[in-house]
Amino acid sequence: MNILVTGGSGFIGTNLVEELLKEGHKVSVFDKRQSQKYPDLCIVGDVRNKEKLTSSMHGVDAVYHLAAEHHDNVTPSSLYYEVNGGGAENIVYALKKNCIKKLIYTSTTAVYGFNSGEPNEDSPIRLFNDYSKSKYKAETIFSKWADSDNSNCLITVRPTVIFGEKNRGNVYNLLHQLASGRFIMVGSGINKKSMGYVLNLIRFLTNLLNYSPGKYVYNFADKPDLSVNELINITQNALGKKPKYNLRIPYALGLMCGYGYDILAKITRRTYPISSIRIKKFCVNTVIRTDKLKETGFVPPYTLEEGLNRMIQSEFL
Repeated sequence: MNILVTGGSGFIGTNLVEELLKEGHKVSVFDKRQSQKYPDLCIVGDVRNKEKLTSSMHGVDAVYHLAAEHHDNVTPSSLYYEVNGGGAENIVYALKKNCIKKLIYTSTTAVYGFNSGEPNEDSPIRLFNDYSKSKYKAETIFSKWADSDNSNCLITVRPTVIFGEKNRGNVYNLLHQLASGRFIMVGSGINKKSMGYVLNLIRFLTNLLNYSPGKYVYNFADKPDLSVNELINITQNALGKKPKYNLRIPYALGLMCGYGYDILAKITRRTYPISSIRIKKFCVNTVIRTDKLKETGFVPPYTLEEGLNRMIQSEFL
């Protein structure tokens, strides 16, 4: 198949492109940044540019839409809606112009909100920030496109936190702090976290190319879920050393520190590794149900612990 991957220069996108090429597909990347691994396959462009996006889809059979504005504290906040919402409208325009019938969209479990139990795909939508609002807006735009023609195929995947080699997200930051011995524990650590290893997500995404017309929604996470304490123990064992941190502070105190860094970030216009939103995310239960994923028969190639060990081996040993 001839496949276009928007956001294909990023962490998940690069891994996806590599797997699609291995399977024999013809792949092109559409991203605002040049792909470091596949520069010859890359079309440098912004999803807000409707004309360039449309021309890039000429002759394409299927589109993976990964491109998004997703970092915390993006300013101005209107960028979330311009890129995620406006970009979705442009994707639909380009799909129609090029008569493309298959779209695989990576949304987010953030649409379920904070501390919302263990949501499945039918749980209430609880939008709590500009990122989740803009991503769900894109979901509704794509849903209308799918409904407009019964030959269209829309598969929406809502991944939880995804980690892996060469990723520099929140999981990497935690592992880095543990490896350096500068980790300070906030809260009890009994809260559980749904996470996903990138190569497992990629395998699932590539399986979706065979789906027939219709609308599908899947949460994605690797099971079983780990508590923060379990995650720390796995990391320390992989590093081959005992925990070096001796300080454990209550959640309330940690949150106050986060708010302090929020104020400092506004004053200095700099980004810091500590913020109130990161403290909240770290200390809250973020567990999602993946029953529909299991019903597909998908078997991940790696366990969660194997994925963590592979990342630790690559990044810290």
